[in-house]
Amino acid sequence: MSTNQDGIGAGAAAPAPAATPGAGVAAAVAAPVASAAATASTAALAAATSAAAQAAISASASRDHELTETAPSGMDRAAHVNGARQIVLWRHGRTAWNLERRFQGQTDIPLDEVGLAQAERAARVLAGLGPCVIVASDLIRATRTAETLAHLTDLPISLDEGLRETYAGRWQGLNDDEIIARYPEEFESFRRGEPIRRGGGELETEVADRVVPAILRGLEKVPPGGTLVVATHGGAARVALGRMLGLPEELWGALGGLSNCCWSVLGEARRGWRLLEHNAGTLLEPVIGDDE
Repeated sequence: MSTNQDGIGAGAAAPAPAATPGAGVAAAVAAPVASAAATASTAALAAATSAAAQAAISASASRDHELTETAPSGMDRAAHVNGARQIVLWRHGRTAWNLERRFQGQTDIPLDEVGLAQAERAARVLAGLGPCVIVASDLIRATRTAETLAHLTDLPISLDEGLRETYAGRWQGLNDDEIIARYPEEFESFRRGEPIRRGGGELETEVADRVVPAILRGLEKVPPGGTLVVATHGGAARVALGRMLGLPEELWGALGGLSNCCWSVLGEARRGWRLLEHNAGTLLEPVIGDDE
């Protein structure tokens, strides 16, 4: 025979208890009193539990807020811990000559409306890195790009002509078709990655010789764990990356060009510099400019 929770056979009837005079009245009175006491006890327990939970939640939220306020976010967390500095190489926004595929070199061409919007959007991201120092090429397209970040961070801008784009002599101001038509042999050598003086201008190694020292001059002002932002140009940034990463010159071309207003990040390591990000800041866009 199976039994229920009270130990009574499932198929048998429970015996009736003996009647006690006045028991019905006492039970009728006691039941509401017990029920009220139980309800009050439950309510008190619930209130105490709720208060404790709220206190725990509040304390946890306070700790989370403190952590959020004091801990760095994203890629600079490691730098915050070990004192390593970072360098952000930031290409300028778009210009009309970029759009027309004209070789700018050191011709001083301003940003167009799209380029300014690109700079303002990128500056909002870079401001979140908490940069310490901003340096820029003295060409207007790089200077104006840097100004959008300076506006958000209240940092001054140090201009350095050593951060200018490659000087390309007679190529400057010409588009691809015009260069191919006028200087086909030079253009083919350039396409093959050979070290040439485009338009009779600078070699890539000569550009690196002036750009890297300009970056290091800015870095001297950056404290341990800090970030330097360098507003410069696509070709100048690429050769600087190659030199600072210790790549042989013939492999500098393996570093893809930067899209307008995108950036690369170098992190200080035990043995020189390492590449943390490259062409960051947007969904993949075509590279239009001198370093295509």
